[in-house]
Amino acid sequence: MTTPAEALAGHEASDGTLAVACSGGADSTALLIAAQARWPGRVVGLHIHHGLQPAADGFVTHVQALCARLGVPLHVARIDARHPPGDSPEATARNARYAALAELAQACGAAEVLLAQHADDQAETLLLALSRGAGLPGLASMPARFERHGTRFTRPWLALPGAAIRDWLVAQGESWVEDPTNADTGYTRNRIRLQLLPALQAAFPHFRETFARSAGHVAQAQSLLDELALADLAAVGDPPAIAALRALSGDRQANLLRHWLKARHGVMPSSAQLEALQAQIAACATRGHRIHLKVGDGFAERRGGVLAWYNPKVLDGQMPHRGQ
Repeated sequence: MTTPAEALAGHEASDGTLAVACSGGADSTALLIAAQARWPGRVVGLHIHHGLQPAADGFVTHVQALCARLGVPLHVARIDARHPPGDSPEATARNARYAALAELAQACGAAEVLLAQHADDQAETLLLALSRGAGLPGLASMPARFERHGTRFTRPWLALPGAAIRDWLVAQGESWVEDPTNADTGYTRNRIRLQLLPALQAAFPHFRETFARSAGHVAQAQSLLDELALADLAAVGDPPAIAALRALSGDRQANLLRHWLKARHGVMPSSAQLEALQAQIAACATRGHRIHLKVGDGFAERRGGVLAWYNPKVLDGQMPHRGQ
């Protein structure tokens, strides 16, 4: 079985400083150790203190001791990851974490941030997407490389089983901290990890590889749909002309609307919202037909001959329409 060090040896890293996001758990502890061995003198550690549980201070202490022993500079950010009412606590914490990691990486001049998600995490992500009835973007799961907040993030261990990482750490005589929330089956992802993955391992020992292959096929299909959406958006205009939208087939129109809402406004419409919006576009055959529908945290509406989207909360703050 490939070891974490061997898996990292095949990673084509950026030139310059490399940052490792290290929570103190087994996976990120192993990544920091392996990265420092692979690129000595080029690695910095980044740690985000979420402030969500008493154990968080112990995570900081572990990472500080680890970095001091390895001779790795450490940068720590404290964030408020509490979620507003109605928002997902996991999504809120994740978004705040990526923003903080990007800020730390830019401050220390890191060209790349390495993340320790592995094959088990990828399988969990795919199963979580399936459980929610996700579309292709969700089923594509986690990309190996992506950019967020102007920073490049990479996941070099997506093909590596989680057990291989822990076995390697134990063989190295290294320790790590366990997040108490990982045992909380109130979280869907934890139920998948603790209950479904062992059953899949027993029934389909190679499920990690096959799931990863399926996610790769989905990602490729989504990439083609994104290319089609860009071509269609260039043809219908931005914001989209309603008459041009009506000329597209239903599936092509839905693909364009999803892309436009996400790329231009950061909005992911639900299936019901998108279906209702398309019904209104189909009915929009006269100049007087009005469109005003809830989509995401804002509204899609007709403005003259085009479709626009705006967030009333932004308007209350005296900021311009995002649909303008």
